[in-house]
Amino acid sequence: MSIYVMSDIHGEYDKYRQMLEKIGFSEKDELYILGDVIDRGEEPIKVLLDMASRPNVYPIVGNHEIMAIAVLEKILKEVTESNAQELDSETMLGLMEWMENGGDTTLKGLRKLPNSKRLDILDYMSEFNTCEALDVGDRTFILVHSTLGNFSKEKKLREYQLHELAEMRADYDRQLFDDKSIFIVSGHTPTQLVNGKAEIYHSCNNIDIDCGATFGGKLACLRLDDMQEFYV
Repeated sequence: MSIYVMSDIHGEYDKYRQMLEKIGFSEKDELYILGDVIDRGEEPIKVLLDMASRPNVYPIVGNHEIMAIAVLEKILKEVTESNAQELDSETMLGLMEWMENGGDTTLKGLRKLPNSKRLDILDYMSEFNTCEALDVGDRTFILVHSTLGNFSKEKKLREYQLHELAEMRADYDRQLFDDKSIFIVSGHTPTQLVNGKAEIYHSCNNIDIDCGATFGGKLACLRLDDMQEFYV
């Protein structure tokens, strides 16, 4: 059994499947996906459906899922070309923000599904965890989409707000925990914006695994057992 983490797939279904093949992912393994599964890339719904079919894939919510859920809970029963005129202003603003951030590919994919499947997708995304803490060997890994925002040493994981875990930007030069066996693994910020390279970035026990798969970079995967890195 091996434990893997991936993040920010953003609808890149082919890269996602290539990665599963590259790591030899099996029913004995575990895969944690740290949010932003959807939007931007062409096939986000295919990624979600594949994930949902695998009991050993554990999703964590990203800011793109948060944007999508806020809108879809209100419009999903009427996902049509003409329903925009029926939306209230708050929902309309949310829809516009989502579309500006690549939500059109997710909405397009949903339109191809029967309504019952759309609701299943919404239910699945709504059940994504906000964070995970794993002990692997002599290390502890805290898995979040973005960071531990407004960090305090006295603050328990369950006390963090959703926006602190999925929307705030990490300070990779800050060591949050005195215990150097504790690592924070996140995505959200493409590593190209951190150090100009499409490779996993390590700094002060922070590990950024978003290597910009949908921005001309790579889809990255980290095996926590031995810290081996994989790229497609």
